[in-house]
Parts: sequence; C-alpha cells; structure tokens
Amino acid sequence: RKNTKRVPSFRKLLRTSQIKLDNKLKNKQFKQKSAAKKYRKEQKKLREAVRDAIASKPFPLEEYKKKHVAEKREEEEEDALPLDMMDEDDLKLMEDLAQKASFLTRDLSSNEPVHVKKRKHESVIDKYEKVPRRMQSEPEKELIHLLPIKDKGGIIPQTMEKPVSNVAQDEEEDTEEMEEAEDFSAEPVPVLTPEEMAAQRRQKLQERKMHIAALASAILSEPDNNIKKLKELRAMLMEQDPNVAVIVRKLVMVSLMEIFKDIAPSYKIRPLTEAEKATKVKKETQKLREFEEGLVSQYKFYLENLEQTIKDWKQRKLKKSNVISLKAYKGLAEIAVKCLCELLVALPHFNFHNNIIVLIVPLMNDTSKMISQLCVEAVKKLFKQDKLGYASLGVVKVISGLVRGRNYDVRPEVLKVFLHLRIKEVELQKDSEDIAPKKKFMTYKEKRKNLSRMQRKWKKAEEKLERELLEAEASESKEKKLKLHTETLNIVFVTYFRILKKAQKSPLLPAVLEGLAKFAHLINVEFFDDLLIVLHSLIASGGLSYRESLHCILSAFHILSGQGDVLNIDPMKFYTHLYKTLFSLHAGRTNDDMGIVLQCLDVMFAKRRKQVSQQRALAFLKRLSTLTLHVLPNSSVGILATNRVLMQIFPKMDLLLDNESQGSGVYLPELEEPEHCNAQNTALWELHLLQRHYHPIVQKFAAHLIVGAPTEGSGALSLDLSQRSATEHFEAYSMREMTFNPPVASVTPRRKDTFSSMDSFIDEELNKWLQQHISETVVHKPLDFAKHLKESSLS
Repeated sequence: RKNTKRVPSFRKLLRTSQIKLDNKLKNKQFKQKSAAKKYRKEQKKLREAVRDAIASKPFPLEEYKKKHVAEKREEEEEDALPLDMMDEDDLKLMEDLAQKASFLTRDLSSNEPVHVKKRKHESVIDKYEKVPRRMQSEPEKELIHLLPIKDKGGIIPQTMEKPVSNVAQDEEEDTEEMEEAEDFSAEPVPVLTPEEMAAQRRQKLQERKMHIAALASAILSEPDNNIKKLKELRAMLMEQDPNVAVIVRKLVMVSLMEIFKDIAPSYKIRPLTEAEKATKVKKETQKLREFEEGLVSQYKFYLENLEQTIKDWKQRKLKKSNVISLKAYKGLAEIAVKCLCELLVALPHFNFHNNIIVLIVPLMNDTSKMISQLCVEAVKKLFKQDKLGYASLGVVKVISGLVRGRNYDVRPEVLKVFLHLRIKEVELQKDSEDIAPKKKFMTYKEKRKNLSRMQRKWKKAEEKLERELLEAEASESKEKKLKLHTETLNIVFVTYFRILKKAQKSPLLPAVLEGLAKFAHLINVEFFDDLLIVLHSLIASGGLSYRESLHCILSAFHILSGQGDVLNIDPMKFYTHLYKTLFSLHAGRTNDDMGIVLQCLDVMFAKRRKQVSQQRALAFLKRLSTLTLHVLPNSSVGILATNRVLMQIFPKMDLLLDNESQGSGVYLPELEEPEHCNAQNTALWELHLLQRHYHPIVQKFAAHLIVGAPTEGSGALSLDLSQRSATEHFEAYSMREMTFNPPVASVTPRRKDTFSSMDSFIDEELNKWLQQHISETVVHKPLDFAKHLKESSLS
C-alpha cells in the first residue's frame, strides 16, 4: 500500500515549532514500533498453530472402525454364546447398538465425553482456516528532511526514507548464531596430562609477562604518545584465564604502580574549566592537556580496581565468573594494599591522595597482622618525610575520626603513629632552609657611600631581580608551616583528651600517655592545671602499669618544664611516686623501662635544678646508687651517668663520699619520702663494689664518681663518655642481642706444642719413660712417672 500521506511544504515546516516537530516524530516512531510488535505476535501465533497441526496427525474414522470391529468380532466369536442360546430381546438390543459408530469407536476406559475425539482429530485444513486473517500493515516509513534546493521555480524540499531494520530477520540470525555456538561448544575438549597442563600454563604466563613488559616499556619511553596503552595494561587486571589469573593480576598491579610513580608529574592536575576548554591553544599545550587528562583518568580507575579487590576480600565475596578462589583473593588484597602504601608515600602531592589515606587508615586496624603492619609503616614513613604538613594533617584527621567512630576500640599502634610526627623536630630543630642566613642587601647609605650613580642604578635592578628569584624558589613560609602544625596538634590533643576523659581503662591509654609526654611542651597553658590533676588521679588510682605511671610522670614534668615555668606548682607528689617505685626495676623484664626513668630524672633534676632541694637530690643519689647493683650493665651505666650530672649541678653531693655523718638522725632507706629519709647521714659504699664490676665502662664511671666526678685531671672521663647523655649510654651499651657490649677481649692462646692435645702428650711421655725404665716395674713407681711428666711439661 502506497504511503498517501502528504509531504508538508517547506514554509509550513518553517512555521511549525521545533517542539511540535519533535512530538510528531516521537508519535510516529511509537506507532511504527507498535505495528511491528503486533505483526511479530501474529506471525508467532500462526507458526505455533501450524506446528501443533503438523504434530497431531489425523486418523481416518473408517480405518479405525474396520480395525476395532475385526478385533471385537474375533473376541466375540471366542467368548460369545451361540445365537440359539440368547433371548430375542438381547439379540435385538445388540443389533441396535451395532448400528451406532460412536459406540464401537469409543474408548470405554476413558471418562471423556463422546465429542472430544471428534474435535481432536479435525483436519489440518479446517484448523488453519479457523485462524483469523488480517491484512499485513506495513509500518509507516519515516522521512528525514534534508536541506532544500532552490530552483527557478522556487524552493524544493528534499526528503529521504529512513531505513528500518528488519526485526524478524535479526531474530532469525541470532537464533542461527546461537545454534552454531551450541554446535561448537558441543565439540569434545581434548584431555591433557598434568605435565602438558603445566607446560601450557608456563607458556601462557610467559606470553603475559612479555606483553606486560612491552606495554610498560612503551609507556615509560614515551608517556605522552602511549598514554592509551595504560588502558590496555589496566584491562589485564581483569584476566579471565583461571590458570594464570592470580599471577597476571599481581604483576599488572605492581607494574602499574611503578609506572604511575615514574610518570606522575610533581604537581597536582586540576580539571579544566569550561572557558579553558573553549579557548584555542597550541598543539603542544593540547597534547599536554590530553596526556594529563588520560593520566588522571587511568590513575583513578586503577585506584578503584585496587579498592574493589580489597573490598571483595574483606566481604569474602566472589565474582560470578569464579576465576579466582577465595583463598587466592587474600594474596591479591595484600598486593593491592602494598601498592596503595607505596603510592601513599611516593605521591603525596598528586591527585586522589586523600582517597588513598581514607583507604589506608582503616586498614591500620585490620585483623590481619601483615596488612596492619604494612599500613602503619607507610603512615610512619609519610609522617617522617612530610616537611610541610599537608599530608600529615589529612592522616591525623582520618585517624581521629576512626578512633571516635569505633568508640576507642582500635589497636594501640594506630595512635602510636602520632609519635612520628615531625612537629617537634620542626619546632626545635628547624629545617636547613629556615636556618640558612637570608640574603642581605645593601642599605641606601652604603650604596651612596660606595657606589656611583650608574652603579646604584644597576645594583637596584639586580637586587629587585634577586628578590623575585628568592620568592619563586623559596619553600613554604614558616607561618604557613606553624599554622598547619598547630591545626594538626589540636586534633591530636583532642583525641588524647577524649580518651583520658571517656576511656581511661582502654588499652590506648599507654599510647596516649606516651604521646602526651612527647608533645606536652606544646600544650596550651590553659589546660595545665586540669591535665596535672588528671595525671595525678591516674597514678593514685593504682590501675596503671609501671611503664604507664612513668609516662604520666614524664608528661607532668614536660608540661612544667616548658611554658609551665611561670606556674607556681610543686610536683612533690610526682617526685615521691618515682622515688618509692625505683626498686621496681630489675635485671629482668622491667630493664627496658630504665630509658623512661632516665628521661624523667633528666627533666626532674637537670632542667629544674633551682626548684629541687638538697635533701631530695641526696636521697635520689643514694637510692640510684643502690639500684645500680641489681640491674643490667647498660642500666648501671645510665644511672651512673645521671649520678655524675647530679654531683656536678648540686655542689654538696660530696657529703656522701665521706664516712662522717652530717647533722642529726639516721638514714632510713625504707622511708618513701625523699625529703625526710636523712640521706646526708649515709655514704655511697656501692661505688667500691662497682669498681670491681665485670663491665669496663661501669668500672670507669665508679672510679670517676669516687674521686668526686671531676671535669679535668687524672680522674676525669674520656671525651666520648663525658659528652653522651644518660639515655644515650643506656642505648649504646644495650645487651638486646645477648652479647657483651663492648665485646670481651679475646685471651691470647698459649704456644702450641707438636702434640695436638694433652692426652697425646701424656701418652708420648709415658712411652719414653717406659723405654728408659723397662726393667723396672712401672706399677710400683707411679710417683717417679709423675715427677718425670712434670719436668717434661715445664721444659
């Protein structure tokens, strides 16, 4: 049927709005789809009807009658009674029934009505004729309006029919392809031996390795031109061959990580604005933009793949393909975490660094010790190398949120990473660029005095240029660093104070006290009173371990030695607690706590010498000397170095080197109050024992202290011993490796005789003596042989 729809004129099209045209086009497309759908349904019904008609073959009624009547006659002839034995009424009834064909052809065993069989065995032609007939409605052809042609006669509109795809034909093609695929898959797969499978796997693995190496080398050689190969390499993260999938994915992860570390620029790539995209630029600039855009895009997809791998392992979730087993996913997740840790440390300036932080920090609290340790070490490295503080601030924020979100139920290692922040180093030991003297420029008077007018003019231009260069090359200003460090420390202290207030029995308390001891000098003065009260209450509660109580004491004295000097606070209770617990240290497990004790003593006496009384110093000197007798040598050296400092900064310490008592009273070593134990009435007799100690450094320190710890003369220490602090001595002579430190000098071996051992020597001498006294009885003269043996050995 022809399409009689009139084509609209061009002027009419111009008058019609665009919205109306779009609505017309949508209606037309909808009608075409509906017509095509109805046509396909009718064709499907017709095919089903033909298929059913062919499947059920018609059975002619006459043949059925003949067959069954013959069989029944035979049976009746065998079993029926003779006619002469039947009544006339019965015979008449049988004749009437025989005339009805439906009675003969019906299956008496079935309960169906008589008309069912007739309907079932209708002819095929009748069934086909009953299918409703409809005219095939051709879908309306869609017209595409082209540009009009202007002729002498006017404007001629141009149209073209849009080609309509034949849906039925596409369905038939799809079914054919499916059948071919089924036939192909039905082919038997050859069975391989284990050796052949191993060889095939090695070959596949080698091919994948070569392909990865080729792509990586191409990208590294020319990153600008081969940025698209990153996508090809990243696609190998989805390796589907189960024989090599795990190894290939691991190799691709590590390769991509090294590539990104190498080709990533030293600046953050920002997205272009719409105005910048619309602006025309040079070819080189456009090429650089495409490279940066492709790099950021592939880097983002790579990080998403790593994150998904870790999530799948954490959720114990397998993909539908089951290419990789659940056990192998752990190895993949470990490699993914390693790659993220490397990128966290290597690219702190690049895009998506905060996203990596958000991924890594929760894994610090992971149940897997290996993954947790990897993430903790990565964060420590980041803190140590972060000079400015941007990355450190981001990590500290996420850790604080994690601790609070988990209700303080995290591993202590998560909080201990705060100890590696560079804040104290930057504050006390400034970076080289801050210490370096700034460029000095000539003043106006110096220029007027030493330079001519032309020279002054040149000098002014030269100084201006130098100032601009210095501003361009200079690192971030000191004010900016201090601002970042202040914000970071505020978050750290907020985390510490929350734990002190809400979770005092948490296993995080030792890490908090250790952190307070490190950063206490940077706390605001307003918090000092409250913090000291909290620290003393923790010590007095008795629920802390010895190491935790030492951290409390160290934190309190760090607070008082910094800005706390202006406060009128007497920390006598902290002195008393340390004094009475000193004998908790011994040569066993608590020997490692000696380092914290030495730090406490340094802050309590060396930095607060004006606030310490003589009685207190004498009591600590005597108790520390006693403690040296039952600790390891490195602890003894550290304590003796502390005693040396006490004897030098407090002038009347030589009282303990005299046997005569000073004042009234008797020394009470068991008293827990250092001010009232009468330490001036005792002597340092322990130094005489320490002079005979097996450790040579302990001997030197004991001999040095006995003569009054002079700074020069015969009794003075060597330069290397006198310049080290007590803590440095404790670490330098540590015996953690279970060896003598310093090592014991080897004894010079005795001159070897020609005999290999004493047994051979005795045997040889016995033979000689027997030959000389063969006539005598050796058994009765053992003393003569012993005398001979002694003379031979002496010779």
